[in-house]
Amino acid sequence: KMFYHLFAPLADTEILGYNLFRVFQYVTFRSIAAFITAIFFSILLGPKFINMLKKHQAVESINEYVPISHKEKEGTPTMGGLIVICSILLSVLLWNNLINSYVLIMIITTIWLGATGFLDDYLKNFLKAKKGLIAKYKLLSQISLGLLIAFALYYSAQDPDAITKINLPFLKGNSIQLKLLFIPFVVFMVTATSNAVNLTDGLDGLAGGTVAIAALGLGIMAYIKGHYGIAEYLNLDFIRHAGELTVFIAALIGTLLGFLWYNVKPAQIILGDTGSLSLGGILAVLAVLLREEIFFAIIGGVFVMEALSTIIQRYYFKYTRRKTGTGKRAFLCAPIHHHYELKGISEEKIVIRFWIIAALLVGVGLATLKLR
Repeated sequence: KMFYHLFAPLADTEILGYNLFRVFQYVTFRSIAAFITAIFFSILLGPKFINMLKKHQAVESINEYVPISHKEKEGTPTMGGLIVICSILLSVLLWNNLINSYVLIMIITTIWLGATGFLDDYLKNFLKAKKGLIAKYKLLSQISLGLLIAFALYYSAQDPDAITKINLPFLKGNSIQLKLLFIPFVVFMVTATSNAVNLTDGLDGLAGGTVAIAALGLGIMAYIKGHYGIAEYLNLDFIRHAGELTVFIAALIGTLLGFLWYNVKPAQIILGDTGSLSLGGILAVLAVLLREEIFFAIIGGVFVMEALSTIIQRYYFKYTRRKTGTGKRAFLCAPIHHHYELKGISEEKIVIRFWIIAALLVGVGLATLKLR
């Protein structure tokens, strides 16, 4: 039985003169508890999944387009996203209010994209289908989820105009009203971020660390927007259900820290699409629920950079091939973390520098709070 639903109703019950159960009402207490629980779950589940995946030969096969140094990663168990999804869901089931509509949306997102990534990994690793899940089916799954969430938010809102506006971080009281464009915009957010995090997952610990750092920024925003007093003081819109997302995000960050225990170089397990697709989608949906898509574009700048480098590389190559007959590359290799590898920078250094950039971007994003 879930702790919140078990103990919160006992908030007024005294034992030896103390209201021991009252703490279960507080988002702060449950966020800390979810964070600690999630770290424990992922550290405990890690070896079990690593051994199981090794036994079933669900191991990484290296793409011929990545730097040659990646050959040493061959044979590392993949599908580590299973650890991530299990740890998040277990912590959320224990500590979240499970009748909160935003929490339900996050659980659906985690399972939906986790299942899509799992299918891709399963086809690649268990059935040895080289391409995994065909790209158009992956895209179809992401688009379907985006549509489901967009329609659910739009048609269940008492005031759709409040849902369909995008806040502009640098301008006080200013927002863009999307109206019905909100629906394709949510689809774009889910699809783009899910794929961008997938691209970022190319070095040991890179995706896990950068997602955890971006999630911290969203967690602070969820707490502020779910707290009437702080939201009013900072001139932000108060969102009634948003506070509960803080508990979900704390579970997400705890899970990723526990996962990094096994995922930093040399990785004992890799996220795989099971992890990267679901983590990207989780961040995108959190940004949409908090109405902070532009704030998220700032704090998730690492993912933007990874995706853009891939797009630039592809189109620059096509353009130069059409113009000159031989395609040229804008980067030594894309996504951009491989470019730095080929420049001779060690994997550990690239990963930690990307974490530092991610932390800096969260700082920049949070600094915009006072500019509003």
